[in-house]
Amino acid sequence: MHMSSNNRMGTIEAHLAEQEYYKPPKEFIEQANVKSSDIYERFDKFPDGFEEYANLLDWYERWDETFDGSNPPFYKWFKGGKINASYNCIDRHLTDRKNQTALLWEGENGEQKNISYQDLYREVNEIAAALKSIGVKENDIVTLHLPMVLELPMTMLACARIGAPHSEVFAGFSASALADRVQDANSEYIVTIDGYYRRGEFLNHIEKTDAAVEEIGGNPTVLVWTRHEKPMVKIKDEYILLKELQGEHKRECVDPVERDAEDILFLMYTSGTTGKPKGCQHRTGGYLSYATGTSKYVLDIKPEDTYWCAADIGWITGHSYIVYGPLALGTTSVMYEGTPDYPHKGRIWEIAERYDVDIFHTSPTAVRMFMKWGEVHLQGYNFNFRLMTSVGEPIQPEAWMWYYEHIGKGSAVIVDTWWQTETGGHMITNLPALSDMKPGSAGLPAPGIKPMIVDGEGKEIETKGGQAGNLIITRPWPGMLQTVYGDDDRFIETYWEEFSDTSSTEWEKWSYKAGDGAVQTIDKYFRILGRLDDVMNVAGHRLGTMELESVIVEVKSVAEAAVAARKHPEKGEVPDAYVILREGIEASDLIRDEINKSVENGIGKFARPANVIFVEDLPKTRSGKIMRRLLEDISNNEELGDTTTLSDPTVAEKIRAQIHENGK
Repeated sequence: MHMSSNNRMGTIEAHLAEQEYYKPPKEFIEQANVKSSDIYERFDKFPDGFEEYANLLDWYERWDETFDGSNPPFYKWFKGGKINASYNCIDRHLTDRKNQTALLWEGENGEQKNISYQDLYREVNEIAAALKSIGVKENDIVTLHLPMVLELPMTMLACARIGAPHSEVFAGFSASALADRVQDANSEYIVTIDGYYRRGEFLNHIEKTDAAVEEIGGNPTVLVWTRHEKPMVKIKDEYILLKELQGEHKRECVDPVERDAEDILFLMYTSGTTGKPKGCQHRTGGYLSYATGTSKYVLDIKPEDTYWCAADIGWITGHSYIVYGPLALGTTSVMYEGTPDYPHKGRIWEIAERYDVDIFHTSPTAVRMFMKWGEVHLQGYNFNFRLMTSVGEPIQPEAWMWYYEHIGKGSAVIVDTWWQTETGGHMITNLPALSDMKPGSAGLPAPGIKPMIVDGEGKEIETKGGQAGNLIITRPWPGMLQTVYGDDDRFIETYWEEFSDTSSTEWEKWSYKAGDGAVQTIDKYFRILGRLDDVMNVAGHRLGTMELESVIVEVKSVAEAAVAARKHPEKGEVPDAYVILREGIEASDLIRDEINKSVENGIGKFARPANVIFVEDLPKTRSGKIMRRLLEDISNNEELGDTTTLSDPTVAEKIRAQIHENGK
């Protein structure tokens, strides 16, 4: 839903029933990285509390000033400090754990590679030397268009080593999306690969680069990794084979460049629901401190752990919690190339058993998918997670419970985390040993983070009323984006204007707008209700889609649901529910009735869907987020907007045809 800011001025209603709490097991608490709630007091001393995260890293020069807020919202963190991210993720571990595995990689076709910290050091140095040899200099932005292969984190760390910011574009993005991002970043270098595996098929990946280069019309230098020793597809003569170039720099060492704490580490483009993607610019010192600190305190990572974040490095989760945070802590991180259901639906659990994974990091989309497949696919696998997380969107209580009982076996601690590309790391989440778990709730603010819920006028909403509103962050933090690359005005307009006094030079008068709706309950826990542009107004009631979807998914036959707003002459808007049933269950009026009843009981009669539409699949972005905007276009019989960011662009058309056939 595209809402104007004055549309947002009402408050969103929160109707989901309060959930019970689950305690972390005693054995977990005893071994946790954070056992005492003193941490919150330490971090409340602003800005000095955040030095605790920065002190987890090695600095060439310590900072003169922890925080400089003199020019809001262009804040500076650890000002005067000198640091290198590649050094912190690799070199400093060589004394104690050079033979320890840094990355455990598994290809979709069953290949396995085990890269120690010593191996990683050698590879990254050679790649850094190769990049320098073709003219990559400090501050040159290198665009990476790579899937989940080891060459991706290695190239990122090689860029960081020589002080060249990287801009990783998710491998699933189209040629046009790649071209847009290369141009926006003024990037002269593209690193790609000939292809990779997806569902048993070798996908020609390089053709996207070919088309993007054509679209750009310039002459970027293209460097190509190959998935096997020999290229599997045609590679243009003018492209540089990176493996060969690396071979020319065998055993070469490249000294890490001393980067200023404020120097750019990377750009990450956000694919919002509207407008061209924004290049979120992340600094070296503040970002690395925050990603490392939250990896240690929220994810409870220890060097001896085997940790698996099942996200893609093409998104911020993979940057912070596959590459930078875990490697800075010197742990062993798992990477998997393929999809969770190929060649069978137990693949994830097979990998978890094979590598004896301790910590498992995934998304609600994945959990709902596992739930749809059923627990039968978990049988026969012996794995034992100490900690599990949820990231990317609000998780419904039913999905949370299934995750806890069937995957966590009732003994793993779950941390639900709310954060964004822009925030660099976790913002609202419990520290796992300190607070009880509450299904469907992101929990308490992370140490040092000051969120608030406000109405459309920016006035704070009282906790005890259980009323929802706009989520804002009222105090800066080190992981925050510096700006939108090349567009300071857009940075202010998108994130600050609505709830800040933009004429003030006092940072206290500026608040970051998250763009999400949330409610804070009496226990101080926050529940995220989803994007504000996914809010609908039904007969004067503002409803977050997450709440509606939650009560629909409570129906046992339902695997997944998405709600879209259909325009209604009387009520303003009414919800249409698009529903995927669990495997083996047939659509029926009986199930439709159950869904309507569940909505009536859970929220109220006014929220009852106008239509319940059973579908095979939902339109999702490649990061797994449901594109409710497209469902809204379908419900209102409007032209479908841009479908290029979808993992399967045909899904939306199929649903439209289905509805048309049924005369809805």
